[in-house]
Amino acid sequence: MNIDLKIAQAAVLEPIDKIAHKAGIPEEYLEMYGKEKAKVNIKLMETLADKPDGKLVLVTAINPTKAGEGKSTTTIGLADGLSKVGKNVMACLREPSLGPVFGLKGGATGGGYAQVVPMESINLHFTGDMHAITTANNLIAALLDNSIFQGNPLNIDPARVTWKRCLDMNDRTLRDITIAQKKKSNGVEREDHFVITVASEVMAILCLSKDLQDFEKRIGRAVVAYTYDDQPVTVDDIQAAGAATVVMKEAINPNLVQTLEHTPTFIHGGPFANIAHGCNSVIATKMALKLADYVVTEAGFGADLGAEKFLDIKCRLAELEPSAVVVVATIRALKMHGGIEQESLDQPNIEAMLAGAKNLQKHIETVQSFKLPFIVAINKFAKDSKEEVDALLAWCHKNNYPVAEADGWAKGSDGMLDLADKVVEITDHACKYQPIYDVEASIETKITKICETVYGSPHVEFSELTKTKIQDFIKHGWDKLPVCMAKTPLSLSDDPTLKGRPENFVTHITDISVSAGAGFVVVYTGNVLTMPGLPKVPAAVNMGIDENGEIYGLF
Repeated sequence: MNIDLKIAQAAVLEPIDKIAHKAGIPEEYLEMYGKEKAKVNIKLMETLADKPDGKLVLVTAINPTKAGEGKSTTTIGLADGLSKVGKNVMACLREPSLGPVFGLKGGATGGGYAQVVPMESINLHFTGDMHAITTANNLIAALLDNSIFQGNPLNIDPARVTWKRCLDMNDRTLRDITIAQKKKSNGVEREDHFVITVASEVMAILCLSKDLQDFEKRIGRAVVAYTYDDQPVTVDDIQAAGAATVVMKEAINPNLVQTLEHTPTFIHGGPFANIAHGCNSVIATKMALKLADYVVTEAGFGADLGAEKFLDIKCRLAELEPSAVVVVATIRALKMHGGIEQESLDQPNIEAMLAGAKNLQKHIETVQSFKLPFIVAINKFAKDSKEEVDALLAWCHKNNYPVAEADGWAKGSDGMLDLADKVVEITDHACKYQPIYDVEASIETKITKICETVYGSPHVEFSELTKTKIQDFIKHGWDKLPVCMAKTPLSLSDDPTLKGRPENFVTHITDISVSAGAGFVVVYTGNVLTMPGLPKVPAAVNMGIDENGEIYGLF
C-alpha cells in the first residue's frame, strides 16, 4: 500500500467541531459534513471585521520534475511546525482535481507525516465544490446554446462561442468535438471543446470573489460569445447569472479540515497554475488571516507560475499583504534540472545538483523582484546524501540565501522546527511588497515584463492572432486588467524540455482570451492544453476497495 495513504488511514482525527473551536470558529457558523469536515459560513467574516490580519506566508517552489518537490507537504509541515513552536496558525490549500488523482500527478493533501485529512475524502468528492463548479459552468453553456437555438435573439455568432463546457477529469477525446449533430432539434451544430473544471472561469471567479453577491456580479460579466457584429455577449445577457449563483450557494463557503497534528486547515477552490491563477480562494485566505496570527498558503507549480499569479493577481485584486515566501527545492529535482535522468537520481551527484541550482536561483530572484523576504526550504528525501545536502546548504550560504532543512514527510512538525523558527524571524521585519508590473500598462508591456523578469526570457514574439485580439481588447477596455500566463510548468521557458535556467530563449505568445468575470486576461504561450489527457498507465487502474471497505491505490 502507498505509505501516505496508510499513514492517513491510521490517523486518529479530532472531531471537526473541536478543530473549529481551536481556530476560533463559533459552532453556529459550522455546516457539518460528517464528523471530520465542515463548511464555515461566510457570514462569520462580518463578526471578524475589526480583527487585525495575521501574517501571510506563501510557499512556492522550483519548476516541478518527476522527482517531486513536495510543496504541499512543506506547506502542511510548516503549519504544524509553527503550531508546535506556539504560534496560532492556519493553513490554506487548494482543492484537488479528480483529473490528476486518477491520472498521473496524484492528490494534493501532502505526504508522509505532513498531510491534511481525511485524505481520501479530500482527494475524491470532498464537500462537492468541484461538482457545483462543473454544474454552474455547464448550466451557463446549456442556456447559451439554448438561446442560439431558440431564435438567437442576441444575434450570437455560433462560430464565436467562447464559453466551454467542463469536466473534472483528464479526457483528451473532449478537446475537439462537434455538438448538436444530425438533427435540427438537437440545436445549432458547431465545433466545441471541453476544459478541465479547474481551468474554467467559474473556478477562477469562485477563488477571487469576496462573497456570494460578488460572485454573482463577476459571473454576470463573464464573456460567453460574440455577436455577428463583434459585440461581446455576457452571462448577464443570457440571464444565467442568478441560476449559476444558486448552484454555488454552498460552494462559496470554505471547507475546514485538519492536519495529522490537528492544525486547522481551509481547503477551498483549486485552479491549476499552468492554465489558471493557481491559488486557493480569497474568501478562505481572508477568513484565515482574521482567525490566525500566521497563515501558510501555497501557489501551484513553480514561482514562475503560481507565485507570480498569487503576487500579481490575487494579492493585487484582494488587497493582501504577504509577509514572506518559502521557496521549496529538493536535491532530487535539482539533479534533474542539472541534467540527470530519473533512474539515476539515487546516485549522489553534487556537480549535477549544483548545476540545477541555477533554476532555484532564478526563482529566488523572482521573489526578490516582488520586494519580499524569503527562505529556501530543502525538502528532504530519504535517499538524499549528507554530502549533497551540505553542498546545497553551502551554496545557499555563499549566496546569502536564508535556508533551512525541511523533514516534515518523515518527522512531521519535529522535522520543521528550524524552518518554522526562521519563518517567524523573517516575518518580524516589515517588507515592501509590490507587484512587478503596473496594471495600467499595455497588455504587451505586462506580458513582456513577466517574460523578462520571471522567466528570464529576453525575447517575446506575439502571434498575428494575438496582436489582432489585443486591439479588440483595447476597444472593450480589457487592456487594463492583470494578465494570467498559461505556460508549461516544467520549464522557465514555454518549451517543457528546457530544464535548469535556459538563456537567450524566445517566449511565444500564441493567443489571448479574456476572463472578464475573474478580472484578468489569459495569455497562452507555446502549446498549453486546457484539457489534460491520461498517461499510458493511469493511476486509476491500480485503485480499488478491499474486503474491509478500505481504498487502496490512492495517492
